[in-house]
Amino acid sequence: MRRNPIAAGGAVALLSAVAFGVTTPLVQRFGRGAGPFTTAALLYAGAALVSLPLRGRAREGRLRRSDLARVAMVAALGAVVAPVALAWGLQRTSGVGASLLLNLEAVFTVLLARLVWREPIGVRVGAAVAAMVAGGALIVVHGGALTMQGGMGAAAVALATLGWAGDNVLGRPLADRDATEVVLAKGSLGAAASAIIAVCAGEAWPGSGALALVACGAVGYGVSLRLYLGAQRLVGAARTGSIFAAAPFIGATVAWAMGQDTGGAWTAAAGGLCAIGVVLHLTEAHEHPHEHSAVEHDHAHRHDDGHHDHAHEPPVAGEHSHPHRHKHVRHAHPHGLDAHHRHEH
Repeated sequence: MRRNPIAAGGAVALLSAVAFGVTTPLVQRFGRGAGPFTTAALLYAGAALVSLPLRGRAREGRLRRSDLARVAMVAALGAVVAPVALAWGLQRTSGVGASLLLNLEAVFTVLLARLVWREPIGVRVGAAVAAMVAGGALIVVHGGALTMQGGMGAAAVALATLGWAGDNVLGRPLADRDATEVVLAKGSLGAAASAIIAVCAGEAWPGSGALALVACGAVGYGVSLRLYLGAQRLVGAARTGSIFAAAPFIGATVAWAMGQDTGGAWTAAAGGLCAIGVVLHLTEAHEHPHEHSAVEHDHAHRHDDGHHDHAHEPPVAGEHSHPHRHKHVRHAHPHGLDAHHRHEH
């Protein structure tokens, strides 16, 4: 119980960021000539396909009928609106600039998590958000908005980040469910909806880039989302979204390695500001006396986390899910914002 769960959740969020970040400039390259809805359909088809072999293997809480409306909402925001806006914007701005502009997702996620779930935002998180806002502003003004087309592209990428932030926050309760089922459901709904719209709109097919986009979707939207949900389970929506801000730096590095222009001093300055925000989040620690009310619930848990000491016959190791009861307790230890630590501050 003495370990820092924010660091543990942060490590998972960073892996999610890597999986997503490397695909951003690749989606721009392989999506050339394809319509935005076609691109979104292929990306989320990849996310759904990579989930199929893992279905039924997890020992986590299954999706329930009461979750369907929430799954539909996050699919609409995160699997249709956001990727369509991103695909459209990527065709009208630089890969490096777009990758760094994606940091706004962290800002929107923190603010929405505070508004919707009352997740705590202290001075440290506030300073990180301020740094990211400043970095995003530099990108919009100087990193891609010098022309009308560049400005529209940057605005579309910003809209995508707002859509994913809404997805992150509305989908927070789904983090306690089987991540494979969530990814499969979201990917299938998003791919189907985008494909229908693409066909009705007569959008162009990307040709040889289709399989590459499916592969990008498998890694950047399937594997990444599964990891993201795992991190969100540990540290909540705001901090997971904030730590996920490492993804733009990874995407910008990949875009630079692919020979794209770095955008000059303004992009470097924006990257520095965003880096400050990421460091502030990753080095955060949280510990204070707090109470746990007596409760009976069902969620994925382990028996080595200091909160689940009930017995099984035969013994169960690793993460699993079943209805269980907790007694009232008051103690102090480092904690994040998992199912047992979403108290008010």
